[in-house]
Amino acid sequence: MAHHGASSMTISELREFASFAPCEQRYIRRSLDLVRGRGDALRRWARSADEARAIEKQADLYRELPLLRQLLPDVQDLGSLEPFIGPLVRLTAFDLAQNRLTGFSAYRFLYERLLGAEVRPWLPGAFCGAAALPVIRPDRRRDLLQSISEAAATAQGWSKREPVFYPEFVEAEAA
Repeated sequence: MAHHGASSMTISELREFASFAPCEQRYIRRSLDLVRGRGDALRRWARSADEARAIEKQADLYRELPLLRQLLPDVQDLGSLEPFIGPLVRLTAFDLAQNRLTGFSAYRFLYERLLGAEVRPWLPGAFCGAAALPVIRPDRRRDLLQSISEAAATAQGWSKREPVFYPEFVEAEAA
């Protein structure tokens, strides 16, 4: 029975990933390659000099992720919020400004894998805060903010279950 439950969760996560736009899927795989050290992410993902610079900046910013995992505050502890939420909003703003994540679902999917299940309560606030910043174009700001459902924004609790499926790059020949 436990095996069936894990299989069901994996299939659910696979379906969710498949529902994302191709640009979101590509960005999620690229981001996870950077964090997990899978191959030469720059060589694999950069299609232009601008994209190579963005990947280098992303890799630099993502070096903060281990510290963020350590700083993850308790939901009730506002005293330890400041050192965590600022860097989380900064990372989120960078990722949203890349114009590859088109909504909250893809953002949540990525950040659950970057920081673990414990980050879930903080994602709606970080997403809304970053999406409202002036580094995001006004039309995109509107679309991003409208992508978060009322249920996600007002959830009374969050699952502690860690993600199971971590999408990765697959060579065309292997596919």
